[in-house]
Amino acid sequence: MAKILILYYSRTGNTEKMAKVVEEGAKTVQGVEVKLDYHVLPETLSTFDAIAVGIPTYHHDMTIDMKNLFEEAAAKNVNLKGKIGAAFGSYGWSGEAPRLILEIMKNKFEMQVVEPPLLIKYTPDQTALEKCREFGRHIAERLMHKA
Repeated sequence: MAKILILYYSRTGNTEKMAKVVEEGAKTVQGVEVKLDYHVLPETLSTFDAIAVGIPTYHHDMTIDMKNLFEEAAAKNVNLKGKIGAAFGSYGWSGEAPRLILEIMKNKFEMQVVEPPLLIKYTPDQTALEKCREFGRHIAERLMHKA
């Protein structure tokens, strides 16, 4: 069974709301196992076929925890080549963090990334949550077509 990790960080709860709905969308696709988590060890990243990172933007950057996770994965030579990568997150004024994560996934880890990232300004409303659900479904469908 294809496995998707939805990994997120959320300080205000906005990105967490998004992550839970991305999970809902991914679970609508048959043959996909979805894990939602806010912390994983770098070594476990390679056990998933797709990784979707939910990350808010703070001060024009990603959070230090997520930055450290990917730096540690690189230092430990975690192989993510060819796996599907996606990013989403909430933001207040700039929204760089999901783009930065995609850049790392694409250029450092040679993942097949879903572009563009899903960006939601402030608190996700019903329209934004529907976009999250569709985003999760899209990731899962892309994974199943790849398999």
